[in-house]
Amino acid sequence: MANFEIAGEDMSEDRFIELEIKQAYQEDLIQALNQVVAKQQMQIGKLEETCKLLHDKIKSLALDDRQVGAGDERPPHY
Repeated sequence: MANFEIAGEDMSEDRFIELEIKQAYQEDLIQALNQVVAKQQMQIGKLEETCKLLHDKIKSLALDDRQVGAGDERPPHY
């Protein structure tokens, strides 16, 4: 069994392999999390666009209501 010296400490080959395996799992996890973040960013963009469209539609409907309702108001003396 070979030993490696890192910062003055002996490291067995098994320990070195264990660390390499952990690093590989962490790299895979980082890639998976990056994909999730990218997908969520796309979803957020779509939701923002939908929210803007809904806001514009509500604003448009409110303006239409005011225009239609202006002729139907009761006189102040009623």
